[in-house]
Amino acid sequence: MKHIILEQVAEEPVSHNPAIKKRVLLRAGDLPLLTHFSQARFPPGQLAPGHHHQDMAEVFFVETGQGTITINGQPYPLTPGTCMAVEPGEHHEVANTGSEELVLTYFGLRLVTRHDADES
Repeated sequence: MKHIILEQVAEEPVSHNPAIKKRVLLRAGDLPLLTHFSQARFPPGQLAPGHHHQDMAEVFFVETGQGTITINGQPYPLTPGTCMAVEPGEHHEVANTGSEELVLTYFGLRLVTRHDADES
């Protein structure tokens, strides 16, 4: 069992842009296949530059604010209640395009490799 309280988790910078802060609730190794479960806070105008993960899918859920996620060159609006799943290898970029903080809760799932399956 894991019991984590968001307000008790220290903030740390997002690797793609240190101006964006996150709180990591669960990390790799805490649960099978999970790479992280986090909440990020994007100040107005901040951008997590485009990148991709070959070995991980990511799921983003918008808590508050407005923004855009661009996946493989196609922009999609981010509004409260929106959930976006990004597949491994998809190039993605997240931007706060609103005038208030954009708050995302997100997690990553590691791909199961043939080696992983053989160990099960």
